[in-house]
Amino acid sequence: MKISGKIILKQGRDASVKRLHPWVFSGGILRKEGEIGEGDWVEVTDVRGATLGFGHFQNGSIMVRVLHFESTNPSAEFYHQKIIRAFALRKKLNLISPATNSYRLVHGEGDGLSSLIVDVYDKVAVVQSHSSGMHRDRQVIATAIADVLQVENVFYKSQSGEHAEYLLGGSTVPSQILEHGNKFLVDWEQGQKTGFFLDQRENRKLVGEFSSGRKVLNTFCYTGGFSVYAIRGGAQVVHSVDASAKAIELCKKNIDVNGFDPNHHACIAQDTFEYFNSTTEKYDLIILDPPAFAKHREAKHQAMKGYQRLNTEAIKLVEPGGILFTFSCSQVVDRKLFYDTIMSSAIQAGRDVKVLSQLSQPADHPVSAFCPEGEYLKGLVLYVG
Repeated sequence: MKISGKIILKQGRDASVKRLHPWVFSGGILRKEGEIGEGDWVEVTDVRGATLGFGHFQNGSIMVRVLHFESTNPSAEFYHQKIIRAFALRKKLNLISPATNSYRLVHGEGDGLSSLIVDVYDKVAVVQSHSSGMHRDRQVIATAIADVLQVENVFYKSQSGEHAEYLLGGSTVPSQILEHGNKFLVDWEQGQKTGFFLDQRENRKLVGEFSSGRKVLNTFCYTGGFSVYAIRGGAQVVHSVDASAKAIELCKKNIDVNGFDPNHHACIAQDTFEYFNSTTEKYDLIILDPPAFAKHREAKHQAMKGYQRLNTEAIKLVEPGGILFTFSCSQVVDRKLFYDTIMSSAIQAGRDVKVLSQLSQPADHPVSAFCPEGEYLKGLVLYVG
């Protein structure tokens, strides 16, 4: 890799990098040496000149994302070796099978590639960058993916959604994937994130196990992932609610492609809060999987009010003896704060609530022990008396 310059850290501000945390904040930088541009590879050193690692430079709060914690420059095979290791881990975990052909190949810091996401949908790899450095390196990343995996297409989309292109091949979407034997249509070009929320795979499976004979409400349903599992699990009826009419149309198609009786399922294009205010229905099982209410710390206070209100209204709609699956995907909301907020909702709703299980993201979304910020998905399975 071509190294454009050096980033020298202030005295005492090198400890986190030495502990293999990949983020170098602007406040910890003493000076820059060389002609360094947005997205360039840089060397990171301590004040004495000792090399701590190499990574991408970017103007912002996080000024360097360290990708290579070595004293020698990363080789031209850097991405190739990272993809090999990430793929080997997924195979060791038995995440890929004839019944499940879609998984997360690269989960940012958890796979040593801060700000890079790669999701595999059968023969298509979808790459998403969260930094200018990964954006600039997208073609060499795509080449590494194609060398290691048997994919036919590599589709790239930046976090902002302003940049999208096929780096390898091309395809007509949506395309069909398999997850625990369930069929789903995925639109990686126009869909949210990379097209499907693979992080809920095991939690969807658990919903299916709880669904037999129950009347189920799936809110913020997107394309109906939880709904398909609930119907497969023997739910009496499933109602799917999402504010996006486009998502609801794909939800209907996912119900159809699995061969389910449409009489057991209703798709409703409506805001979840509005649905809660207008419905007279009661449910034996409700799923709350909202988008991130807080994407940064400044929004956390208002976000918690939103989570509290949402869960209060949902708990009121659960039949006695029913189940609530509730989630937060906001990274800035930690487990304790989420738990406390949900318990406050139970108090406001005046219901007796028991925690049956605490949920998280699956093994193909690993969290580096040195960067706990990589844990973002939190969930609770609640029994409502």
